[in-house]
Amino acid sequence: MFDEKIKVIAYSGYRSEESPKAFILRGQRIEVVEVQERWVEERLDDKESKRFFKVEGSDGVLRKIFYSEKSLEWYHRYQGE
Repeated sequence: MFDEKIKVIAYSGYRSEESPKAFILRGQRIEVVEVQERWVEERLDDKESKRFFKVEGSDGVLRKIFYSEKSLEWYHRYQGE
């Protein structure tokens, strides 16, 4: 499992990381068709908080992406793809 930094186009409401609409993965723009799940993970050791989204992309693939509150950046989490 590893994380790859990605660019995300998100709903520009109260929180920019609130609702991803599309993302750029290895130069390809993928629209978010559906956000199936969302959750927050917090680590106690360094107090890092990550906002996870399980999304279905316009390419038909389910992916986990997350926003790191610590680095203020988005990532795609690979899990044996």
